[in-house]
Amino acid sequence: QVQLVESGGGLVQAGGSLRLSCTVSDLTLRGYSMGWFRQAPGKEREFVAAINWIGNSMRYADSVKGRFTIDRDNAKNTVYLQMNSLQPEDTAVYYCAANANSVVASGSSDAYTFWGQGTQVTVSS
Repeated sequence: QVQLVESGGGLVQAGGSLRLSCTVSDLTLRGYSMGWFRQAPGKEREFVAAINWIGNSMRYADSVKGRFTIDRDNAKNTVYLQMNSLQPEDTAVYYCAANANSVVASGSSDAYTFWGQGTQVTVSS
C-alpha cells in the first residue's frame, strides 16, 4: 500500500520559514518524481515545486521561485520543501504527490498518481 504523509506545517509570521517533509510508507515509489502542490480556501489546487528521482532537475512555480527549495533523500524515502520569506498568500494546505515518470519534474497535477493528505501552512500578516 502506498502512503504519503506530510508534516512540518504550522503557523508562522510573514517573513518566516517552514520546512515541510513528505515520507513514503514503503518502497513502492522508488524511481518516482515528487511534487508539492497547495490549495488555499476558495481556490483551485496549484503547483508549487517538483523534483525528479535523481534530484538533478527541479521545477518551481513563478510565485515561489527564489523563496522555496525542493529536495529529497531517497535513502529515507523523503522529499522536503524548504519555504523561506513566507507571505500571507502562501497560506494553504500543502500536498505531497508522486509521479511515475522518473526523469521529468512535471508541474501538472495530472501527472501525479499518489497524493498525501496535506499539511496546513498559515502565514499571518
